This record gives sequence, structure tokens and C-alpha cells, in this order.
Amino acid sequence: MLLFLFLMLAAPDNLTPPAGETLRFQAHASGDQIYQCDGSKWVLSGPDAKLSDDAGHSVGSHFKGPTWQWSDGSQVTGKPVANTTPDADSIPWLLVTATGHSGDGAMKAITTIQRLNTKGGKAPASGCDASHKGDKTRSHYTADYYFFAPAAPR
Repeated sequence: MLLFLFLMLAAPDNLTPPAGETLRFQAHASGDQIYQCDGSKWVLSGPDAKLSDDAGHSVGSHFKGPTWQWSDGSQVTGKPVANTTPDADSIPWLLVTATGHSGDGAMKAITTIQRLNTKGGKAPASGCDASHKGDKTRSHYTADYYFFAPAAPR
């Protein structure tokens, strides 16, 4: 409960999960944001990150979709619905709404995901022009993901 209260204080209002949702679990991500040059600018292709718990144990992965897969094989995909950029040198913080699920595990009930405390992950400021069209680059990032679901009836 204390973590949830801290989270609510740390996240901007536009990244607050809908009323009636509770924090189910959290994970720390470490990996890369992958970008591809379209001939004039770097375009996000997707993430490639490992998810770990507070003790540093692997609990899943995060990849193109965006998709989060838990160690039990269950997955949730989503789409960003709000963002803010507290650090100009890092990718934005996000509020993501679930758009699909697979598997019967931990991710089955997840309806909202927050991405907070991002470090790094931005596309390069240069190096993409017509002669580099199709090139890919990886930008290392870390973030904290918080997974929410409707509160269980009492």
C-alpha cells in the first residue's frame, strides 16, 4: 500500500490509472529502444528489454507491440494514451491501456500499465538521412513498469 501511495504522488495526474484499478505488480526494465531510419528521421521500431523484480530476478520481457510477457508466458499488449517528459534526455513516461491479452497467467487481468522513471532510450539526434535509410540503432534505457487491474470485489 505504501508503494502505491508513493507511486500516486510521483506520477503526474495525466498518468494516473482509472479509478477502481489497483496495483497488481511492478517490474524494472533494462534494455534497448530500437529505432530504424526512414530516410529522414529515426522511427521507433520497438523495445527489447528484460523485466526484473526488486530482488533482480527475471520476471519477464518487453518487446514490440508494445507487449509485456510475464515469466508464466502470459502477455498483454497496449497502446499509449497519455505521456509526459520529465527528463528531456530520456524517453517519456507513459500511461498505456491494454488492447489485448494471451495466456491465463499474471498478465490476463492487466488493464493499465504505467512507465515511469525512464533513463535514456531516446533516438539519436543525427545520423539518419537518405543514405542511411533502413539502418537500425539501439538506445539503452531503463524504466519502471507498474501493472494495474480492476480491484477484486470484496
